[in-house]
Amino acid sequence: MVMLVREINEAGGEALALQVDVRDFQNIEDMVSQTIKKYGQLDVLVYNSGAIWWATVENTPMKRFQLMQRVNPEGLYGTVQACLPHLYKNGEDGKGRGRIVVISPPIYSRFLKGKTAYAMGKFGMSALTMGMAVDFEREGRSNLAITSLWPAAASRPQVFALNDIANRRQAIESAATQNPQTDRAELRKPTIFSDAVLAIINSPTQDVNGRCVLDEDFLREHEGLTDFEKYSLVPGSQPRRIMPKKFPTLLVEEQDDEGRRMDSAALPRTTKL
Repeated sequence: MVMLVREINEAGGEALALQVDVRDFQNIEDMVSQTIKKYGQLDVLVYNSGAIWWATVENTPMKRFQLMQRVNPEGLYGTVQACLPHLYKNGEDGKGRGRIVVISPPIYSRFLKGKTAYAMGKFGMSALTMGMAVDFEREGRSNLAITSLWPAAASRPQVFALNDIANRRQAIESAATQNPQTDRAELRKPTIFSDAVLAIINSPTQDVNGRCVLDEDFLREHEGLTDFEKYSLVPGSQPRRIMPKKFPTLLVEEQDDEGRRMDSAALPRTTKL
């Protein structure tokens, strides 16, 4: 964290480093309050916190499962909820302005293999992306967008540690990938991910809202990038892609038919939580 702050400051920016436990909603609210106090507004949220454990249900202890759910989908939900009021204040039309980038994968069945407990949480994060995008559209918030981003390239299983912050299913160099068993030719520099984040937040909302994209594919599609060698940790290497080339759309013919939609928030509250 200290290194990141120094890099931002040296590049001419300004950074505020805060230690946050995303399992604690009060911690999250304090982080947002301190950010608003220092900068006056909030424009972009990138949720990059994560916990990882790849194993079968049988070999995933309940405490490990609960940790992943609290850090991954629950932490995301709390952070988004704390940030939304400030994103809604942006802009002149009263509808808000800003971007949310979630580090979670497209939803497809192969991702479940060998890591059901982990995938449950990550798919939940992607579901939030798709669901909130529908809410933004329904409410006419055309200057707000939420997008899920995931790495495309591959790495060997030994690369992964219990920290999911920088090495999720991807050959991106990080402290967690400094493993003597790791083939460095399979690694990419983290700049491919940061470049993809920047491309997403600078894209028109209609191009990114509700989408679950891969870093390499998005840079090809929206930035016209064709040469990815500059991202290879070992010059001349080509890290193997492990993500599918195409994903299911999850759309159905009755997509616009919601039936009798119920809004629980509009109903009388008979009990307190």
